[in-house]
Amino acid sequence: MTFVMKKIMILLLVIGVANASHAQYKPVEQGSSLKFTIKNLGFGVDGSFSGFEGMINFNPQNLAASNFDVMVSAATVNTDNNMRDDHLKGDSFFDVKNYPKIKLTSSQITNIKSGTYLFNGKLTIKGKAQPIKFPFEAAANGDGFVFKGSFKMKRKDFGVGGTSTVSDELEVMINVTAKKA
Repeated sequence: MTFVMKKIMILLLVIGVANASHAQYKPVEQGSSLKFTIKNLGFGVDGSFSGFEGMINFNPQNLAASNFDVMVSAATVNTDNNMRDDHLKGDSFFDVKNYPKIKLTSSQITNIKSGTYLFNGKLTIKGKAQPIKFPFEAAANGDGFVFKGSFKMKRKDFGVGGTSTVSDELEVMINVTAKKA
């Protein structure tokens, strides 16, 4: 192999490694879910959101270059009760007319153990961003990944629900399928 050919091969290898470290994925609706559980007057209420959008840069071998910038549509809130869902879309809860998206953005992804990572970033609801940290799992799935995690949060930190009888704390469960962009 000539000297020029060796340089070209090395350059192609470097470009290939660089591209592999910046793998981009888009969340897809099929196979994805964002669910929550909250207490209302002592009874558990389950709900969900859909309308997944955004971009995920993820490479388990290069977590420093990995990041999440994803959102769901606030107007898709679904608790299997149309009257309650309409109320949740209103001003005192999600105010979907003025704040149509709920956004999750990472500032750092770190490794906990093989297949399990720590998300560090911000959750934005109704224009209020709050720091958030939670573990999540990432499993390769065809030409993408499935990301699963859960966290607890306080709705009042985001100005959601005011003095409602709904509990302040709720649990959020994320299961996102992402395909190569």
